[in-house]
Amino acid sequence: MKRKACAEAGIKSFDVDLPEQVLESELIGKVHELNALPDVHGILVQLPLPKHINEEKVLSEISLEKDVDGFHPLNIGKLAMKGREPLFLPCTPKGCLELLSRSGISVRGKKAVVVGRSNIVGLPVSLLLLKADATVTVVHSHTQDPESIIRDADIVIAAAGQAMMIKGSWIKPGAAVIDVGTNAVNDPSRKSGYRLVGDVDFQEACKVAGWVTPVPGGVGPMTVAMLLKNTLDGAKRVIEQ
Repeated sequence: MKRKACAEAGIKSFDVDLPEQVLESELIGKVHELNALPDVHGILVQLPLPKHINEEKVLSEISLEKDVDGFHPLNIGKLAMKGREPLFLPCTPKGCLELLSRSGISVRGKKAVVVGRSNIVGLPVSLLLLKADATVTVVHSHTQDPESIIRDADIVIAAAGQAMMIKGSWIKPGAAVIDVGTNAVNDPSRKSGYRLVGDVDFQEACKVAGWVTPVPGGVGPMTVAMLLKNTLDGAKRVIEQ
């Protein structure tokens, strides 16, 4: 999807495909090679990595100016601090805020609940919502009575990775619901034997929510669009310097 979007937008993309058994040092070496190429404005390491490779170590080696995924510890650290602006925002969280903005949903002063606390979505999207002046609650695996917390939310961002865990009865009437979850469930009627569903029961949510994103076709394309936007911004920054 990323390659296809790059081709459509006129961004040149290329892959460095490595075997699963690749040494961590070799992978980092490839990152360093790309860091040194002036014509490369964005680098992303496709996650998850094989178990023998330290993800944090690899992501830390990407040049801050080329970190179009927004996962470098310095970018995340600046996102967490008041009055600081990261060079790049992580693509999925950025896409979630863009969806709210373009749907005319004001975030300031609203009660926002983020379900999940991953480094890729849950944590950074909660920080972005805070920056946008929402009152943010993070629901996770140790949260007691998540249903009552979610029911109180004006904005729900579901990123737990549990198929259809959020029922229609959990959603406040008129709430904005962004479903980041992508889960495969058995479906014998499909050729593949499965279908993709989100963390929210979409059919039920449609009857209650003011806005709700589908899975697939909701957050996914936005994530890809934000990746391209980050790459364009990175290229502009270099050219303007």
